[in-house]
Amino acid sequence: MVEFRRILCPVDFSAASVRAFAHAAALARWYDAQMTVLHVVPTFDSMSVRGGLGDPVHVVTPTSREQVLAEMNRSLNMAAAPPRATSVAEAGDPQTTIIDQAVSKGADLIVMGTHGRRGFKRLVLGSVTEAVLREAPCPVLTVPQQAPADIAEAVTFKRILCPMDFSPSSLQALGFALDLARQADGLVTLLHVVEWLAEEEPQAAVHFDFLGYRRRMVEEAQQRLRALVAGESRTWIGIDDMVVSGRAHREVLRAAEATSADLIVMGAQGRGGIGLALFGSTTQQVVRGATCPVLTVRGLRQ
Repeated sequence: MVEFRRILCPVDFSAASVRAFAHAAALARWYDAQMTVLHVVPTFDSMSVRGGLGDPVHVVTPTSREQVLAEMNRSLNMAAAPPRATSVAEAGDPQTTIIDQAVSKGADLIVMGTHGRRGFKRLVLGSVTEAVLREAPCPVLTVPQQAPADIAEAVTFKRILCPMDFSPSSLQALGFALDLARQADGLVTLLHVVEWLAEEEPQAAVHFDFLGYRRRMVEEAQQRLRALVAGESRTWIGIDDMVVSGRAHREVLRAAEATSADLIVMGAQGRGGIGLALFGSTTQQVVRGATCPVLTVRGLRQ
């Protein structure tokens, strides 16, 4: 059974991290989890700064750890943090510090926010969140700017979309999706996207039954999807399946909208097993474009 017991929520006091905090806090209340709220700064040490040639050297004293923690605690109190929430302020590289904190605290979930910027959807903290998605030792829940900042005391996901490419990572994601839906008495929609010749029809002069071959690919994918959940009891969980043709990330986002999904659960690694380089590019684009939270799950480590 999926149970998040130790949740790590990095914040930068932006609107995006407020939404992430709200979801992390609601999940912490639902699972009675220990929640660590983390803020990372470059340094707590004084620095010498020279303006221009001949200008005197100025000593810049950053905000102290105690001041940062005090501000974080005020924010936690105002935001109705769960009872087992603690604040941590660390200095260093954000990506490395977040991963180190996740490992040292045994986090089983990281919650971070996303937002759009200049017409091209980027992640909060820039490349840091993308690096966390690649390196995290546990699932990562990314919360988009469209998500509400104020949510119920507890959060459950009733309409879950689970894209499947049949890789170990996506199979692990399926287990999370089914269990989360079971806890909420919800519905899981399994989605497989056939990308081969998905957007271009062959010329008539080509002597090969492209359309027939693609139709067989769709039928085989449907059979594989149904076989994956053949043993699941439909009395406590609803399961649908979809097989479509197109570009994977576009079809995932389109299906999420069509099914009114309140969560997308997908693997962080594809069939190649090389992180976010190939299938991961789909994962990244889904995270950037999704209007609902996305739970990214890795395959079991060997």
